[in-house]
Amino acid sequence: MPFMQNEKKILLSKYTIVIPAHNEENFIAITLDSIVKQSILPHEVVIVNDNSTDKTQKIVEEYIQKYPFIKLLNILSKGEHQPGSKVVQAFLKGYKIIDPNYDIIVKLDADLDIPSNYFETILHHFNQDEQIAMVGGFAYIEKNGNWILESLTDKDHIRGAFKAYRKKCYEKIGGLRPHMGWDTVDELLCKYYGWKVITDDSLHIKHLKPTGASYNKSALYKQGSAYYALGYGFWITVIAGTKLALRKKKLSYIVFYLKGYFDASFNKTTKMVTKDQEKFIRNYRWSKIKQKLKG
Repeated sequence: MPFMQNEKKILLSKYTIVIPAHNEENFIAITLDSIVKQSILPHEVVIVNDNSTDKTQKIVEEYIQKYPFIKLLNILSKGEHQPGSKVVQAFLKGYKIIDPNYDIIVKLDADLDIPSNYFETILHHFNQDEQIAMVGGFAYIEKNGNWILESLTDKDHIRGAFKAYRKKCYEKIGGLRPHMGWDTVDELLCKYYGWKVITDDSLHIKHLKPTGASYNKSALYKQGSAYYALGYGFWITVIAGTKLALRKKKLSYIVFYLKGYFDASFNKTTKMVTKDQEKFIRNYRWSKIKQKLKG
C-alpha cells in the first residue's frame, strides 16, 4: 500500500520502567512518588526487590494497592556485590515479566527524585526523531543546601541510574550486558548501528544517594578488565588509567588498571562486542580523545 502524505505518524507513548532495588527503604517512596506524579504516566513499573532485608518490599506493596501499573518481583541473588553485573541481572529478571507491548524501556535506580515532566520530555525527544535510540537527563546531588550537577561523566553520556531506550534499539543491541561497563557499551553499540544518543540538560534528576567513587584496588582492577571486555585496547586503557592517576595523584592506579586488563586478556575473558564493533569502538574513542586534545 503506497504511503499517503497525510498519513499520521504513530507516536510513541508507552514507556515501561524496571527498577532494581536492594534495601532502599529510605528513598524508594520518593522515587515512586515522583513516578506516579508524572505528566504522562508509565505503561508499567516493575520493582525488582533483590533480597532486601529492610522495609523496601512493604513500601512497594503499599504503592501497588493504589496504582495497578506498579508490580513487584522478589528475587534472591548472590550476596556479594558485583559492580554492573548484579544490578543488570536484576533488571533482566524484571524485563522478562513485563508486558512486551511497550515503546520505551527504562532502567531506573530506586534513589531518584524525578521532575514531573521528565518522561513527557523524554517521549517528545523520541517522537521528534526516529533515529534517537536513547535519551536521558542529568543527575544532581545536594551539597551545602544546593543541588549541583553530579559531574562524574562527559555530558554526552547518560548515567546508568536512568537509561531510556527505544524498543527497536534495545532489541538491536541485544539488551543489557550483566558486566561492568554495561552503561557504556550500550551507547557505543547504539552509535555503531547508526542511532543517536541524546542528553537534555533541562532535565534535572535529584540523586538522593550520590555515587560513591570507589578507587580501591579491586575496583580499579575490574575497571581495567572492563576496558578489555569493551574492546578499548591497550593504549586507551593506559590513557584512562594515567588520567585518573594524575587526577587523584596516585600513580599506582595505572598498575591496577593494567593488571585487570592483562589478566582479562590472558584469561581470554569474553568480550562484550564483536570484532567489527570493537574496531568501531576504538576508532570512536580515539576520535573523542583527539577532540579533547584540540580542546
